[in-house]
Amino acid sequence: MNKHQKPVLTGQRFKTRKRAPGGTRIDDGDKTKMTNHCVFSANEDHETIRNYAQVFNKLIRRYKYLEKAFEDEMKKLLLFLKAFSETEQTKLAMLSGILLGNGTLPATILTSLFTDSLVKEGIAASFAVKLFKAWMAEKDANSVTSSLRKANLDKRLLELFPVNRQSVDHFAKYFTDAGLKELSDFLRVQQSLGTRKELQKELQERLSQECPIKEVVLYVKEEMKRNDLPETAVIGLLWTCIMNAVEWNKKEELVAEQALKHLKQYAPLLAVFSSQGQSELILLQKVQEYCYDNIHFMKAFQKIVVLFYKADVLSEEAILKWYKEAHVAKGKSVFLDQMKKFVEWLQNAEEESESEGEEN
Repeated sequence: MNKHQKPVLTGQRFKTRKRAPGGTRIDDGDKTKMTNHCVFSANEDHETIRNYAQVFNKLIRRYKYLEKAFEDEMKKLLLFLKAFSETEQTKLAMLSGILLGNGTLPATILTSLFTDSLVKEGIAASFAVKLFKAWMAEKDANSVTSSLRKANLDKRLLELFPVNRQSVDHFAKYFTDAGLKELSDFLRVQQSLGTRKELQKELQERLSQECPIKEVVLYVKEEMKRNDLPETAVIGLLWTCIMNAVEWNKKEELVAEQALKHLKQYAPLLAVFSSQGQSELILLQKVQEYCYDNIHFMKAFQKIVVLFYKADVLSEEAILKWYKEAHVAKGKSVFLDQMKKFVEWLQNAEEESESEGEEN
């Protein structure tokens, strides 16, 4: 069989002609070229279609050499979805979803759905919804999204829609209305991660060029507004970029002094984006993790926190909450011990302030 010919594993046959990849459909009335068992003539319910999927699954397990050929044929079938009726498309989508769920097919077959003609006519999105429903009936949402990531399709889902509709909001509404809110939420998270990576890259560039802090603040605020990013998502990025902007001294006795000088310069920037209690806690956790992961900073943790306290980056409430319950496991005993005297001082100062208030 040459590359222009197309065998169909669903029971219904095609006659083939050169220059017509995929061939053309035969007349439905020609029963001599039809098999008795065909997915397209089966009942449109999950259990029935699953029985057909099990046949393919068992065959491919027994004859491994069929695996790649089957994958290639399914990709071709998806390319020519317009040749099928809506009912046939639904059954093929269900079969594909089940086969994806049981591992007979890889997620890469979905790339066929990004064909312009399928996208423009709305076939790609409609087919994808039915496919994902069947897939999720076989596997949980985490398994589905994990497969999409491995196939590098997690950032391409918007391509199921025409260019003028490739927005997260449109995707979310379409898939949520179809009962696939898990995929809507997944796409939002993926888009947010992509946005954060771009923001971090740009921030790193601006800090390396030593842009004025006012300009950096203005840029970050604009990006937050444009991408609907919360302050809690930005504070960690800022910390990472600030710490990556310097080549640190390898000597422990010198790195603390270098770090304090550097962080004092950028404390006003961090202060702008740590106006909420949760943002402060995230920053404290980031500092803790950084000092643990970079051994030369182990003894600098307390000094950094005190600097941020004096520079109004961190509040007394945030530091006490971190100390009591919000710290992370990394280096917990070392850093709590470092902070013990300062925390006691904060608590005493708080008690004195309260007693003065009562006397007044």
